[in-house]
Amino acid sequence: MGTETGCCTTAGPGYGTPLEAMSGPREALIYVTCVYTGTGREKPDFLATVDVDPNSPTYSKVIHRLPVPYLGDELHHSGWNACCSCHGDPAADRRFLILPSLVSGRIYVVDTQKNAKAPSLHKVVQPVDIIKKTGLAYPHTSHCLASGDIMVSCLGDKDGNAEGNGFLLLDSEFNVKGRWEKPGHSPLFGYDFWYQPRHKTMISSSWGAPAAFTKGFNLQHVTDGLYGRHLYVYSWPDGELKQTLDLGDTGLIPLEIRFLHDPSKDTGYVGCALTTNMVRFFKTPDGSWSHEVAISVKPLKVQNWILPEMPGLITDFLISLDDRFLYFVNWLHGDVRQYNIEYPKNPVLAGQVWVGGLIQNGSPVAAVTEDGKMWQSNVPEIQGHRLRGGPR
Repeated sequence: MGTETGCCTTAGPGYGTPLEAMSGPREALIYVTCVYTGTGREKPDFLATVDVDPNSPTYSKVIHRLPVPYLGDELHHSGWNACCSCHGDPAADRRFLILPSLVSGRIYVVDTQKNAKAPSLHKVVQPVDIIKKTGLAYPHTSHCLASGDIMVSCLGDKDGNAEGNGFLLLDSEFNVKGRWEKPGHSPLFGYDFWYQPRHKTMISSSWGAPAAFTKGFNLQHVTDGLYGRHLYVYSWPDGELKQTLDLGDTGLIPLEIRFLHDPSKDTGYVGCALTTNMVRFFKTPDGSWSHEVAISVKPLKVQNWILPEMPGLITDFLISLDDRFLYFVNWLHGDVRQYNIEYPKNPVLAGQVWVGGLIQNGSPVAAVTEDGKMWQSNVPEIQGHRLRGGPR
């Protein structure tokens, strides 16, 4: 997952509003986690620095690699030690990048201030310390809090059981403080989370049991109850589980979750990977929360694949800072979609581009159209290089 740099600061980190951020200078660098874990290559994962300044002679190139000191980490999401949540605090400084390692349980802290183009390792939070104080393992999503603490979702216990999952708190010096949620208020499964302070609410999503997903995806494990289909609604910042939303068969494996950027809004979306639906969640007049399918991607009929139909498999998505557009990717199909969400209940497809996936030209897999013809997507070349893999 890429993390951008180039944010200007006045009172504190980031910007006062999302619209202010849109009018700020464009990023000159981005940081991208790069993974060797699971590839068969005995190399450590690394953090790549990519030059995205179009006026630079090294534009669009990797200009630095920071390898982590261990093997088998599987760097996943990333976050900052301070962000717009701390905008009102002039003492806060967006300096350190937080890199949770999904498989090993380590959390790396990277200093981007000494040399933004060549960041350096600042600290390693070891899994033994996290487990000893909290029982948590398999760290995933990291968010900074207005308090200066850092909150990390953890997907299970050291043995890979989902029942041990919850939310880790690190202090501003990256020491383990404990769990965020109240005792007895952990979710059934963990993954991503997002909070909306004006509505005193945090909502988290649910992937599956680490003992299942670390062995590779097995559809039988869904039937066995080892993957999630719920959203968990918490009081913020108290950590009390207030409501559990069962998304049903249309919401299997809900992963990335986002509120709209406008802090007054009480709605957002979650991408449900297996059923390839974008589900909208929202507050009802009585103060409870509900949900509905807002976007549904039809599976493609295919040949030469493991199943006769291929789901899109929504993975990551984002919402434009002005809350006008939602962008998501279909990992298996290989397309990136843009939807107009000015009316959040009724998104409208506004754009689509094919950048990879399993049905691109040259692949043995082909889609079958309604009239029985074979079809494959045309994937562009970038600077003479064909895009590989699927959009994630």
